[in-house]
Amino acid sequence: MERIKKRAAHILTYAAALVKWMTVGALVGGVGGLVGSLFHLGVNYATGVREAHPWVLYLLPVGGLVIVCLYRITKMEGKGTNAVIESVHFGREVPIWLVPLIFIGTVITHLCGGSAGREGAALQIGGGIGYGTGRLLHLGEKDLPLATLCGMSGVFAALFGTPLTATVFALEVISVGVLYYAGLIPCITASMMGYLVSSLMGIAPTRFTVTTPALNGWTMLLVVILALLCALVSILFCRGLHLAEHLAEKYFKNAYVRILAGAAVIVGITLLLGTTDYNGAGMHIIEQAVAGQASPRAWLWKLLLTVLTIACGFKGGEVVPSFFIGATFGCVVGAFLGLDPGFAAAVGLVAVFCGAVNCPLASVILSVELFGSGDLLYFAMACAISYLASGYCGLYSSQTILYSKLRAEFINVHTK
Repeated sequence: MERIKKRAAHILTYAAALVKWMTVGALVGGVGGLVGSLFHLGVNYATGVREAHPWVLYLLPVGGLVIVCLYRITKMEGKGTNAVIESVHFGREVPIWLVPLIFIGTVITHLCGGSAGREGAALQIGGGIGYGTGRLLHLGEKDLPLATLCGMSGVFAALFGTPLTATVFALEVISVGVLYYAGLIPCITASMMGYLVSSLMGIAPTRFTVTTPALNGWTMLLVVILALLCALVSILFCRGLHLAEHLAEKYFKNAYVRILAGAAVIVGITLLLGTTDYNGAGMHIIEQAVAGQASPRAWLWKLLLTVLTIACGFKGGEVVPSFFIGATFGCVVGAFLGLDPGFAAAVGLVAVFCGAVNCPLASVILSVELFGSGDLLYFAMACAISYLASGYCGLYSSQTILYSKLRAEFINVHTK
């Protein structure tokens, strides 16, 4: 009888954990889906206003001053995605002020023409919602990191309509080489709930149509070459971003002066180019690249303007710009190699993303959710090559790579 009681108690422990984490995941994902959807609508509205009134670009310096002022008043200067990652690593608090600040800051950046994405906001908004909800539910210190990951998954899924990618990305991006499998149930529940809420609010998921060639050795070789080149581009992007941030802080110690100088340069380059294709997220350019059309230098201009935007203090994210850079680079270089330009753009998108965030599993799943299963081996190979060849570079300095990319060796280093 005693043995039966112990076995029953054991089963109840697992059942209770399942109910608990599905409940937490659904709650966090629902709130994250709602806020993420409102954020998506806000960014889209801001982008529409800027495109309808091009003169708004000249307000970029003013928008920058507002952003710096808001962060200074709330004492949130220097807080961003790295703070969310550190919360999961070390149990540190995610300041709740991050949620409204990154929401407003990113909308202002897109409204005035800064070159940035949305996922930085997704991770910060989601992390803040998840951590805050966990505190309200009185979760223990071992459970709060999982609640934070739930929030990241839910908002990411709401913004991009990629629930599986959102789940794996949140689990994989924190510590490369080790997945928090305990977070699988809560994160996938949060992702599905966030995706459901965004769908109910009329937000269409991000999807592209691409023709994948039949599997053959020659095409695979060309994909490997393209992936190697994409890894170099991801290194250039990450190193350029970190170097620009260091130089900006070194030579413009005053945050107000720094963002004004950056805004002036961004406006000047935009006027010089005579196009606003590189301002904002640039999703329409990604669509054109996947359709087989891209300017030869589009990837380089996007890289430069995104580096300037983030380094001088504007808010947003780097993942959508990595999509832009990878898609346009892949389209141009792939055509030169003899690949179908649209297919090469799709490969370039996931390969540069993978090299920049060091998340090969999430990148492979992303290729399926964005482009369909097609011949998955091409995308899997491209992600594997880019992950290895990008070395230990990464967008997030708080991200740790626990195991070597070259051998079965524990290294525990931060990306650089």
